[in-house]
Amino acid sequence: MSQPTPPGPPVENNPYAGEPADQPPVPQPGIPQQGVPQQAAPQGTPQPGFPAAPGFPTAPVAPAAPARENFALGLVAAIGAGVVSAILYGLVTGLTKHEIGYAAVGVGFLVGIATGRAGGRSQSLPVAGVIISVAAIYLGQLIGEAMIIAKAAGVSFSEVFFHHIDIAQAGWKADANPLTFVFFAIAAYVAFQSARKAGHGH
Repeated sequence: MSQPTPPGPPVENNPYAGEPADQPPVPQPGIPQQGVPQQAAPQGTPQPGFPAAPGFPTAPVAPAAPARENFALGLVAAIGAGVVSAILYGLVTGLTKHEIGYAAVGVGFLVGIATGRAGGRSQSLPVAGVIISVAAIYLGQLIGEAMIIAKAAGVSFSEVFFHHIDIAQAGWKADANPLTFVFFAIAAYVAFQSARKAGHGH
């Protein structure tokens, strides 16, 4: 005697109603099917969101760019800055008739910055900046002396500086004092430090 079949849900609410019994179920996307091999990623390939496992090769790191060094360019820039700063320093000295410490600092700073920016990390350029800054201070003081002498004598500056530079040198020796050489030391120190910092900034 057969058992009564329990009543089931209506056909219109059953998505599997009417399908043949021997038809395999439709696989749902994103759900791995049993018995179907999945394609595995090559061994050693890091998965998204995870770092590479130790012992496996990683992407090569690009080598750091070598430090730039150009002694010739730095020397040319230092000489140019020395000439410009010497003229400015001489004008200040000639107009005020006094040696100003801030002006000496400015000479060393301009020479040092130009040396380091143009020459890079060359080890010899800070020393060259020291020599050029001291020469710029001396040239500036000669320019100032020539301006003072020319004004006192009623002649042109070019007449004293280009034709009677020995008079300007004699005047510089007569006016030189310990503070004069302090200005040399200040300019040399500032030029050395500025050249090193500007060069290592590349």
